[in-house]
Amino acid sequence: MIVREQPFLSLCLTAGYRNKLPVLRNTFLQMRRGEILGLIGQSGSGKSTMALAILRLLELKGGRAEGSIYLQGNDLMKMKERELRALRGKQIGLVLQSPLSSLNPALSIGTQLREAWKAHATGPSFDCQASIAAALTNVSLPAHEEFLHRHASQLSVGQAQRVLIAMAVLHRPALLIADEPTSALDVITQAEILGLFARLNRELGTAILYISHDLLSVASICHRIAILHEGDIVECGSTEKILESPQHPYTQKLIGALPATPSRAKAARDGDPVPQRPVRAANGKAKPTVAYEDTKGFARRQ
Repeated sequence: MIVREQPFLSLCLTAGYRNKLPVLRNTFLQMRRGEILGLIGQSGSGKSTMALAILRLLELKGGRAEGSIYLQGNDLMKMKERELRALRGKQIGLVLQSPLSSLNPALSIGTQLREAWKAHATGPSFDCQASIAAALTNVSLPAHEEFLHRHASQLSVGQAQRVLIAMAVLHRPALLIADEPTSALDVITQAEILGLFARLNRELGTAILYISHDLLSVASICHRIAILHEGDIVECGSTEKILESPQHPYTQKLIGALPATPSRAKAARDGDPVPQRPVRAANGKAKPTVAYEDTKGFARRQ
């Protein structure tokens, strides 16, 4: 007898905003336990709407969602607000795209971390300090008093994003929703944050729904990719399958729009064989190479 594993997260949603057409229309998506799933789509495709719907916070933006959202077998759509408050932050963490504006400018970093801990835990101050120190260490930030006394205005954008991630993983949630978490970062800091997400996934076993419009960043850390287009998931599969053999015209258009490195672009222009090299993912493993020259003579890459 074959026993099928229950999806870690399963949803089927129709969602939208007052006096407007639905943004999501019977949109179906499933996640596996402990995986990083990339959700790709252009601006306005409904990515953030889905994130808010999973957290049951869409109403705060004047929206409404109908359907089902099952997390580890529990239907979130049937939960009362008191139950949802206990779930948010403890079972589901959220990392937003604007770290400096997401932190309270009037409170120190230490105060905000302590408030986040107290929201879902009780115990002596020693336990709180130990949990905060562990969370900061997990995101490669110092845990000494001088840093904890800083305010958001005294942090770089990269440090602020790491603080938000530390808050999100403070209670070791089963699911972390990262909504465009690198869009405000420079390319070097972006690579560091991507590596951080991959490490947290490996070491803590946290499932991550990584939402982005940047296919390259998604491909560098995600096990699977789901393509959201015009309110529906038009394609979903392993990263390798999506990149090497896209089926839907929109996915093909996304792959075709990927930039080329200068050396490969020159090779394509000169008619030489396009150099191909394995791309290293954040987990250190080599990603399959999907660079090739298309029929128009342009080099495309992973």
